[in-house]
Amino acid sequence: MTPKRVKPRPLVASHVVKRTPRQVGGGRARAELVAEARASIAEGSKSFAVASMLFDRITRERAHLLYAWCRRCDDIADGQDHGGTLKLDGSDPRDRVQAIRVLTHRALEGQPTADPAFDALGQVAAECGLTREMCDDVIDGFALDADGWVPRTEGDLMRYCYHVAGAVGVMMARVMGVPADATEVLDRACDLGLAFQLNNVARDVWEDDAAGRCYLPTEWLAEFDIPPGQHMKPQHRVALVKLAARLVKLAEVHDAQARIGAGQLRFRQRWAVLSAANIYGAIGAEVVQQAELAWDHRVHTSSLAKLGHVISALRETITGSWEPRLTPEWTRGKLMVMARMAQPIADFPMTPLRDEGVRPKGD
Repeated sequence: MTPKRVKPRPLVASHVVKRTPRQVGGGRARAELVAEARASIAEGSKSFAVASMLFDRITRERAHLLYAWCRRCDDIADGQDHGGTLKLDGSDPRDRVQAIRVLTHRALEGQPTADPAFDALGQVAAECGLTREMCDDVIDGFALDADGWVPRTEGDLMRYCYHVAGAVGVMMARVMGVPADATEVLDRACDLGLAFQLNNVARDVWEDDAAGRCYLPTEWLAEFDIPPGQHMKPQHRVALVKLAARLVKLAEVHDAQARIGAGQLRFRQRWAVLSAANIYGAIGAEVVQQAELAWDHRVHTSSLAKLGHVISALRETITGSWEPRLTPEWTRGKLMVMARMAQPIADFPMTPLRDEGVRPKGD
């Protein structure tokens, strides 16, 4: 007689074996996450910290929560501690980017990450409707660096700027309460991020070169007969000044468009955005003014100068004197398509995108 097979029983009751309950902010207290984020921005970005003080309390807290995630991702990708010198530990940079992606997705799913910066993302994402696609757009910029990517064309450079800054601008707009269907305002928020990053690229040419990176398109370098990897040589300094000026001029076009979008924001938000635009724009202007000396030390704005930019932004916030200028060639819609086309189709199915950039009257 064959013995009856007994079905093995689980070690615990089946109703106990279940997924960790969704916990916004990874189960951490919101006040704790805000305090951690505030400390992060105070150490990592004095310019953004100054501008964010103009927000109302809730918007400021949400902006800090988002910043904490951006800063932490950047530090993990480059082995830094709130910016500064790269301190890579020999691990594969692609593994570090994958770790960022896994932690980010976990945070968005309401799962604890054991990292307050990622839990902060989970908190602000739940409050403001930030999506996985938005976050992946940012992370894809870190992936480009991890692959040792170098821009060949101006379009390549702008796609990178979209990932690391334009996409963040869109997320910041959502943090400020801009609706998901307010396409024009979100486009302008992307323009602001692009302008910031272009000014940063101009300022950080020397630091990037020291880290083995170059964001100047190879076609631009070839135009001035600069061999790849040789742009910091003394004999190319005059040409480098011209390339930096090109970056800053490109930033100014996107900055002008961003100011139009700022006019759609509430007063304090508009003041904060215009203050940040003035501060970052001053960085690019200083690079151009210092010319060949611009990379002998890191260009920055003093506390007094920041105050002046904030006061100037207040005047602009009150007068609302924004005039359309040249339409940027690299619109958010175009850059989104470029970003999706650069990824496996299975990961990013193509969807129709409209170019809804603001155009000057008469065009």
